[in-house]
Amino acid sequence: MMEQCPCGSGLAYAECCEPIIKGVRPAETAEALMRSRYSAYVKVETDYIYETTHPKHRAGYDVQGTKEWAEGAEWLGLEIVSTKNGGPEESIGEVEFIARFAEKGQNREHHERAQFKKDKSQWFFTDGKPVTGQQPVVRTSPKVGRNDPCPCGSGQKYKKCCGK
Repeated sequence: MMEQCPCGSGLAYAECCEPIIKGVRPAETAEALMRSRYSAYVKVETDYIYETTHPKHRAGYDVQGTKEWAEGAEWLGLEIVSTKNGGPEESIGEVEFIARFAEKGQNREHHERAQFKKDKSQWFFTDGKPVTGQQPVVRTSPKVGRNDPCPCGSGQKYKKCCGK
C-alpha cells in the first residue's frame, strides 16, 4: 500500500517530498520546499530542516530542540493558505501556511507567512512571521473630526453625539 505524503498533496511520499528530502531532486518552487520541510518534521528528518534554512539565517538554530519537538509532536496536517511568487523561474517567494499538530494531547496550529529565497538554483527558507487572527483596520472614508457634524444625521457635533 502506498504511503501518502504528509504534506497533503495527495501523492505518494516516495513521489512527492521524499526525493526532495533525500536530495534526489531539488524543490522546484518555494511551495514545494515548504511542503518538504513540513514532511521533514513529520519524518523527523531535522538535518534537512537545517540544510534548507538559508546559511545567512542559521544563527541560533537549535538542532537538538528541533529534533525533540519533531519527535514529540503528533503531526495532523498542512494547509497551504496562499503563495506569492516562488515559481521555478523566480528567486523569492512567500508561502502562507497552517501546520496542525498535537503536543502533549493538545491540538495546536502554527500559522505563518514564510519567506523563501533561491540561491544558486536551490530554494531556502529565510524567515517566517506568525499570522495573527486580527487584520489591521483600513479606513475607507475620511476621519470624522470632533467638531464635524455627526455622520449619524442627528445634526449634533460628532463629539456631542456618537464620538462620546
